[in-house]
Amino acid sequence: MIAAIPLSTEAEQAALRVMARCDRLAELSETPGELTRVYLSAQHIQANRLVGEWMAAVGMTTWQDSVGNICGRYEGLDPQAPALLLGSHLDSVRNAGRYDGPLGVLTAIEVVAHLHSQGIRLPMAVEIVGFADEEGTRFGITLLGSRGLTGTWPQDWLQRTDAHGISVAEAMLGLGLNPADILAAQRDVNDFCAYLELHIEQGPCLQSADLPLGVVTAINGARRLNCGFVGHAGHAGTVPMGHRQDALAAAAEWMVAIETMTAARGDNLVATVGKIESFPGAVNVIPGEVRLSLDVRGPEDNALGVLLADLLGKANEIAARRGLRFDAEQFYGIQATACDPALQQRLAQSVEALQGQSMLLPSGAGHDAIAIAERWPVAMLFVRCKDGISHHPDESVTVEDVAYATQAYIDTVLGFAQ
Repeated sequence: MIAAIPLSTEAEQAALRVMARCDRLAELSETPGELTRVYLSAQHIQANRLVGEWMAAVGMTTWQDSVGNICGRYEGLDPQAPALLLGSHLDSVRNAGRYDGPLGVLTAIEVVAHLHSQGIRLPMAVEIVGFADEEGTRFGITLLGSRGLTGTWPQDWLQRTDAHGISVAEAMLGLGLNPADILAAQRDVNDFCAYLELHIEQGPCLQSADLPLGVVTAINGARRLNCGFVGHAGHAGTVPMGHRQDALAAAAEWMVAIETMTAARGDNLVATVGKIESFPGAVNVIPGEVRLSLDVRGPEDNALGVLLADLLGKANEIAARRGLRFDAEQFYGIQATACDPALQQRLAQSVEALQGQSMLLPSGAGHDAIAIAERWPVAMLFVRCKDGISHHPDESVTVEDVAYATQAYIDTVLGFAQ
């Protein structure tokens, strides 16, 4: 780390509270010995109640909205002014770590705790939201909580079912939520002036740079495709090498090209082949068909589109040269979400004042900020996590880094007093 300033005792104490509360929330799990807290589970509601108590203790008015988000409001000098919204999510993947999501909610509470203890009222209110379902673990639908605020729930979400055949609507009714009232969670576009989210990085960049904090430039867009090479199966012993139409050899050549071409582009673009199947799958048969996935991501849609087109062009070139057929079908796509430049600058100034420099980096993972950005300007602060591990019990942050994060968060929010 370049030139970090000493932290205040208040920031260190706040970080200790945050870490202890992350531990407390981690106890609310449906799986003994692991952390699994999914949308509309008993543990979700228990977490909401506990977080609501912590919000109320720092002078916030609290409520659970119609889709299950836990919300709090700390009034400002002008009740009519658009509020500053802070937040992240309280749900988890299965066998999760304890910081992905809750860290952002709990540090936000510490921001309000500072305002409350100092008797500070900003020109606008500060609201905090603990989003109900960012991960999509239970029903396979992501960003349910944040899309409650934006009012962009498709009606068919209510009919989506979990592994036990329970629909979203049935689960809501079981917890006293009315599926007919989901639009009551929607907030008017004039309710908020900005959204800030603090989150663990979920990558190794800050650790490599020896920095506790970074400022997010954009949340990566993504394209996912099912692809295939079709050649001709044949006897492994009788077909000469020069006469083969080996689909697996073509796929292997393409996979190496994907790695090489993507790395050469830079621009924070990434591409992954995560799944591959070879048919007929016999040790003594030349593979006649291969099915494989392609996941391409990047923080800028034009560059992402160009890379994808070039990768598919390379696949077709390989197939033509080898006498095969190539096909590809996109089954998922999401646009890149740019963070607001002015909000980035606010965060960057706070970060630079604390650690001597501000590192700008994209987020390769999705966040509630994606949905919120459809209505309001957003920005994100990243906190270093050990070895970039997330969605795993080994997820880890240090008290010192959380203290720096909390101080940067407080300083940024105090800047809205100007």
